[in-house]
Amino acid sequence: MDPRFVGIADLAETPSVAVVVDVMRAFTVAGWAFARGAEKIVLAESLDEALELKARHPDWVALKDGPLLPGFDAVNSPGLLRSVDLAGRTVVQKTTAGTVGALAVKEAPLVLCASFVVAEATARVLQAHRSDRVTFVVTGEDGQADEDLACAQYIARRADGASADAAEFLRRAASSRAAAELAEGMREGVHPDDVALCLEIDRFPFAMVATLEDSLMVLRPHTTPGGTPQ
Repeated sequence: MDPRFVGIADLAETPSVAVVVDVMRAFTVAGWAFARGAEKIVLAESLDEALELKARHPDWVALKDGPLLPGFDAVNSPGLLRSVDLAGRTVVQKTTAGTVGALAVKEAPLVLCASFVVAEATARVLQAHRSDRVTFVVTGEDGQADEDLACAQYIARRADGASADAAEFLRRAASSRAAAELAEGMREGVHPDDVALCLEIDRFPFAMVATLEDSLMVLRPHTTPGGTPQ
């Protein structure tokens, strides 16, 4: 496999396979949403679109980065979301980086959204797909976020069947700027456990596949053979 690691702004063409990585916190939160029973996640283009979708579907759960605002039900925090019952619910998610990255590659034939909590399952999907070239979209910090790059590189190595010490990649993520900002309370809508939850390797046995459904980008869990809950 020939992996490419690019920022959102560096996407010059539609890739055949895209893995959109947001460790802290969009696609860790998405993993928790599915673990809490969510049926699907709609990735919104903007806060206004998220609110419009919520208005049309009052039973949907709308979440965003930062502090809770009127019209939204939750914030983009795994620590806060892990106790919410989402059984059978649809979640609308709008974040600063993760959802933007996924929507940037929405025309790709295969789009996976990933973080450490679904790393191995994501690698198994890539192995099954047998794609020669995979584009990893590093969503944070204009493609420079080390937590996202570390996760992307780890998944790429596992997809190639290479042994990889997850601890090395997790250490890089733990030392990242995003981890420091979350730990130091520099961002709003944060739970004290958020960083630790974002660094749980293979917490969930499913990958997350995004597809266009009636013009909306919809994320769903995808269980792969051999997956076991952690």
